[in-house]
Amino acid sequence: MMQIRAVVYGVVQGVGFRYHAQKVAQQLGVTGFVRNLADGSVEVVAAGHEAQVNALLDWAHQGPANAQVSRVEVAPWTGLTTFEDFTVEQ
Repeated sequence: MMQIRAVVYGVVQGVGFRYHAQKVAQQLGVTGFVRNLADGSVEVVAAGHEAQVNALLDWAHQGPANAQVSRVEVAPWTGLTTFEDFTVEQ
C-alpha cells in the first residue's frame, strides 16, 4: 500500500480538476481526497497500490483539458491512514 500527498500547481482551480481527479481515482480504485488550497494549487492525498497511485499521479501531471499544470510536488502522506473512498473536499 502506498500513500502520498501531491500538490499540483498551475491553472488548476476553476477547471474541474478536483472532480476529474475524483473520477480518475475512483476508476483506479484509489482512496483519499482532493481539495483546493488557498494559494491556487490543488492538494491530492491518495492511497492504494503503487501502480494505481502512480497512474493517478501520471494523470495529475496533465489534469483535465482546461488545466495547465506547471508542476507536481509529491511526498509521502503521514496523516490519516485509512480512507473509505476518494472525496472532493471544500
